[in-house]
This record gives sequence, structure tokens and C-alpha cells, in this order.
Amino acid sequence: MGYLYLSPLGRLLLCITIPLILVSGFVCFNGGTNSSIWVFNSSNYHTKTLSTKDEVLRSEFEGVEEEASVLAEDSVFEDKTLNETHGPLTIKVKIEKVATDLEKLEIGLQKARAAIKEAKHTNLTYYDPDFKPVGPIYWNSNAFQRSYLEMEKQFKVYVYEEGESPLFHNGPCKSIYSSEGNFIHLMEINHQFRTKNPNKAHVFFLPFSVSMMVTFLYQPHLRNLDFISNTVIDYIHVISNKYPYWNRSLAADHFMLSCHDWGPIASFSVPNLKENSIRVLCNANTSEGFQPRKDVSLPEINLQTGAIDGFVGGPSPSHRSILAFFAGGNHGPIRPFLLEHWGNKTDQDMRIHTYLPKNVSYYDMLRNSKFCICPSGYEVASPRVVEAIYTGCVPVLISDNYVPPFNDVLNWKAFSVEVSVKDIPKLKTILLSISTRRYLNMYRILLQVRRHFEVHHPPKRYDFFHMILHSVWLRRLNLHVHDP
Repeated sequence: MGYLYLSPLGRLLLCITIPLILVSGFVCFNGGTNSSIWVFNSSNYHTKTLSTKDEVLRSEFEGVEEEASVLAEDSVFEDKTLNETHGPLTIKVKIEKVATDLEKLEIGLQKARAAIKEAKHTNLTYYDPDFKPVGPIYWNSNAFQRSYLEMEKQFKVYVYEEGESPLFHNGPCKSIYSSEGNFIHLMEINHQFRTKNPNKAHVFFLPFSVSMMVTFLYQPHLRNLDFISNTVIDYIHVISNKYPYWNRSLAADHFMLSCHDWGPIASFSVPNLKENSIRVLCNANTSEGFQPRKDVSLPEINLQTGAIDGFVGGPSPSHRSILAFFAGGNHGPIRPFLLEHWGNKTDQDMRIHTYLPKNVSYYDMLRNSKFCICPSGYEVASPRVVEAIYTGCVPVLISDNYVPPFNDVLNWKAFSVEVSVKDIPKLKTILLSISTRRYLNMYRILLQVRRHFEVHHPPKRYDFFHMILHSVWLRRLNLHVHDP
């Protein structure tokens, strides 16, 4: 009865050994079972038996049949008992490749890309009570909606825990650089997108704050910015030696975020950080190395109180008596030209000032204006863009080489006006040439766009925090990372 319960290989070996013992000779044989499934998970070909609990991903990782020459380690024969003129037992095996964590992530991204492409070309829509666009707000509203839903479903971010406050895991939330501090803070406490398991992460966040480096390390009398570079170099050295992820992708699935004018400097001393990583920057200047293909334009938001309460909202167009408004310092390459032509004039339609008269509210001027002039200062970004959006004032962008925030999904032409620097002398003529119908359409779309720039605690769907994550998500969709 024991013979009947032997495995197929055992019965085969027994059939062979009995004749060998009887004839005391050598028997050459070739063959074996072709129904076994082997999983090779090391260079030594140690076998793993698949059970129903083993998850074997198929799609592009289908098992393949191969002819493999293997010698069973538990063979009862010693090498010296075999005829040396014959090779080892040849058996036909089916190899099932078990996908790694990274491969599973890539499969998920591949499916997301396919779903977004389908939504883009077939006009598929999905029920979402928080998404009801009216007008040409987005380049493709269906594709954006599907991409956003896919992000909510699977996107995971690993925040490196190395580094100590105040330079790391911290940032200003009540200043002109509040975009930086708010995102870092919200990412630190987030549970939906943040993962504690780096093997489950699509991207890796470098939680340093350039603004805090400037606050605590900068010595004005030295006029030296090496403190930024040295801090970042040391940090990258730590995480790249402790974890495999930086070197695995050459930083392509890592991202940094900074709203300080010196933010780009943080990446200049680390080649992979500058050339490969996703840099989320307020200073989105293409002439200074900003690459829209992989980098993200961060909206500059000046939250003096740390919240948007009292800053959002304004009267309807019929109650806006001022054609255009600007108030700000006379610095940078563009503002002197603007102020030379339009500054402090008696023209009541064009309220262009360096400093506002006493007892005149800056935000009241924004709310009473149809168009808000947003010229670049020392750097291309300006908080006036978001201030205009908050108050329902159509932004007029005057800059060179500036990439507006979220422009990969938002159709800025539908709710803003772009004026080249050379056309500043014709600024009033350009604005007056915009028909009432077109202006009203821009105003209505602006009100819908506003929520994408609003900062909330806790975050709300489609707000500032989620739009930044979505921009990073889009860049990650364009990557294919492989195990080394």
C-alpha cells in the first residue's frame, strides 16, 4: 500500500533502482515528469511550492515554459554512480514569475494610464458630486476627472522620516512662503496618501524646507548660499545610503517642494535632484532650468493668518468699477517698465501703484477691480495671482518664461489674460478690447477654478493640497521604474 501513495518522482526512482540492483549495471535513461510547476526565486534555484495563498500576477508577467536542466538535490544517486557520458535529468518546467512590489505598482500605473486614455478619447464621464465643470476650465475635463479618481484610488507617498525640525518636516504657514509650509504640514499628518511602507510608495517626498534653512542658517553678511546646498547634499547622502529607492530610480520618483526664491538652488548641487527628480517650485522659470515635463509649478500663496478665511470672495462684475489694479514694490526686470508707463497716474481706470495711499485697503481694491495686474518681481512667481483668483479679479499675467500652476490640466486662457512685456504700453487698450461677454465668461470660470487654489485644514477634494499631489501623480504616470 505504501507504493501506491508514493509521489510520481518516487515511483519513477523505485522503478529504476530495482532493475539496477538486479542487473548490477548502468542504465541510461532520459525523461521525467513534465507537469511540475517550479518557482525559481534565487540564483541557486531553490524551489518554492505555490499554494492558493500565493499571488501570481499575470498580464505582462505570464509564466513561460522552458527546458531546464536541473539535478534534484534530494536524488538518491551520487554523481559517481552515473555514467559520465550522459547529462543530468532533463525535465520540462513551467516558471511562474511572482511580481515584486514595484512591478505591482507599475501594473497599477499602467492600468491607470489606460483608463485615462480611454476617458480622454471616448468622452467617458463618472458620477462625482464634487466635480461638475461648466465651460472650458480644463484642457480635457474627462481625462482630468479620471486621472484624479485614479490618484485617489491608488497613489501613495512615502515621506522620509530622517531629519529634524525646524529644517525638516516643518515650514512657514503664515507668510509669503505659506504654500511650502502648508503642504509639508498637510503631508505629515495625511493618512489617505501617505504610506509608512516605502515598498508600497509610488513617490518619495524629501521633507526639507528651504525657507526654514534661510531663516535659521542664512548669514547675510557672508552672502553665501552654500548652507542650502550642503544641507541638501548631506540629507541625500543619508537617505541614499540607508534606502535603495534613490539609487534605484536615480531620483526620478522623488520630489522636493519649495516656494522660496532660492528653492531651485537646493537641487543644483545634486545632479540627479536637478535633472531627474520632480521639483515642485513657486519659481517656475524655464530660463533657469524649470522643466514642465517633470517639474511642477507651485502656486505662491501669502496667508498672513495661516487661513483663507476673509480673503476669498468678492462682488459681482457689475459692482467692480476699476478696470485694472496693481500695488507692489518697484523691483525686478518688469515692474519698473510697468510703473514707468502706468504708475501713479490720474487715470481712474488704471490703478497702478508702488504703495497704496493711507486708509486704502489692498483687498478692497482687488475686490473692486475687474482685472488684477500680476507682473513678475525678482522672480517669475507672484502671490498676486492667487490673490486675484481668491477675490474674483481676472489675473493679467505679465512675465517671461513663467509656467502657471496646474497648467497641465487648467486652461489658463479661459480665465486669465497674458500680456507680453513689450505690450505693457498698450495694456489699457488690450483690456478694453475684451468684450463684456468674454469677460463675464472668464469671471464665471474663475469662480470655478478658485477651489483648486484654496488651502483647507483638513484638505478638501480638488483643493490646493490635492492639486499639488495630482501634479506629482501625473509626472509619476510618465515614469517607468524597474527593479535593478
